[in-house]
Amino acid sequence: MHESRQFIQKCMGISLENFTDDIIDKVKYFLLDFIGCAVRGAQTESSFFTQQSIQKLQPNSNPRGTTIFGSSRRADPTMAALVNGTGAHSLELDDVVNEASLHPGVVIMPAVLAAGEFVHASAGEAFEAIVTGYEVMTRLGIALNPAAHYKRGFHPTGTCGALGAAVAAGKILKLNEDQLANALGIAGSQAAGSLEFLSDGAYTKRFHAGWAAHSGLIAAFMAKEGFTGPTTILEGKHGFLHAYSLESSLEPLLDSWGTSFALMRTSIKAHACCRYKQGPIDGIIKIMQDHHLQAEDVSAVTTGVLDAGYALVAEPLEAKRDPQRVVDAQFSMPFGAAAAMHFGKAGLDQYAEEVIQMPVIQDLMKLVTSEKNPALDKEFPKKWPASVKLVTKKGETYSTWIDYPKGDPENPLTWSELAEKFHDLTVPVYDLKTRTAIVDTVRSLNTNDALDAVMNILRPEDKTGVFKAGNADPKDS
Repeated sequence: MHESRQFIQKCMGISLENFTDDIIDKVKYFLLDFIGCAVRGAQTESSFFTQQSIQKLQPNSNPRGTTIFGSSRRADPTMAALVNGTGAHSLELDDVVNEASLHPGVVIMPAVLAAGEFVHASAGEAFEAIVTGYEVMTRLGIALNPAAHYKRGFHPTGTCGALGAAVAAGKILKLNEDQLANALGIAGSQAAGSLEFLSDGAYTKRFHAGWAAHSGLIAAFMAKEGFTGPTTILEGKHGFLHAYSLESSLEPLLDSWGTSFALMRTSIKAHACCRYKQGPIDGIIKIMQDHHLQAEDVSAVTTGVLDAGYALVAEPLEAKRDPQRVVDAQFSMPFGAAAAMHFGKAGLDQYAEEVIQMPVIQDLMKLVTSEKNPALDKEFPKKWPASVKLVTKKGETYSTWIDYPKGDPENPLTWSELAEKFHDLTVPVYDLKTRTAIVDTVRSLNTNDALDAVMNILRPEDKTGVFKAGNADPKDS
């Protein structure tokens, strides 16, 4: 017993003083990736609805509030985190930890940035909180056993995220050990995230990230004021691990602290879709390029998909071959394969309603099947391989095996490639000068710089600018 307390003590021990230059550089790397996703994500339809809701709940923009990405308005930290996390997760381009099968950036970043802006934290304080939040989310995700957690119908980004955000925000708010333990306990009663969005392409998956960030902030603020939560929230009979998984283990919570940080094992997405589709898409693009094939040359494609993600992206086959909305397409292996064959990529421009309706895409989806392969799962979740077999109309068969999809720590995007991704995402929002300034500011942040240096540059100077989702009501902008 007492694992929750020991876990909190480990989190208290994470200190900026012990960070190497590589760790600090990697925090800034993921911060830039999050900002790109959040700014562009603020332009999606689901973000429009989220911002409209918050605007009605808080009709008067608070000049002392925290930044809402994609808007000149501000809100209290909990609401800003809700909006920013939901928007950032809407693109399916945010970072992911393979071992835990969850997305830490879209939960931890909005929680830390909102809390940090609220208390005028330093960049170094934010860095420490971010590393801690990634660590909490990752260890909890591994402890639950991702496949078992999915089988119970939970989305780990939402469930583990609430607890991770509580600890990360607690670090920013300088909670003591008892307060941080209470924050974790409070967040345990807010951990949520149903996979039922898969049934009809609902927006709730996106909401899970924002709600987790929101919940974590509330937990941290309440704990700071003296509100209590169960201090056995992880290991207790009715605690998080027992309630959310039939195959959980306490071991990952306390083992191997100090050897490496989860943040250093986090992946960046190259394609705008579910993580389980990234490897197969890489494989299709590779075969098409290596053999100079066009989409019209293909007669059949079989993708090897990891067992843990099979139900997410590959079945039922008829439904996956007939996505109705962008969310459906993001979780459809046939759509991802069709986009890769036809366009040679699977980015934001491909995951669009008009592309879903293209006759050529609909025809290509009919050629795609998926299969499970025990060999793929041999090293899961530490490794997420994929396989592809493609047959041409001439009867030629080409196969490939992807050990590490582009963006994995073993096959990472360079800073240059990450900056290119950032520019591609934010070009509808910022001019080149502003985009370049954001990249330079994030990359050059020193630990003693004010976090506000980043937040200030993200807000549009012209309130009638191109932040369309945020300017839903021009009269108030």
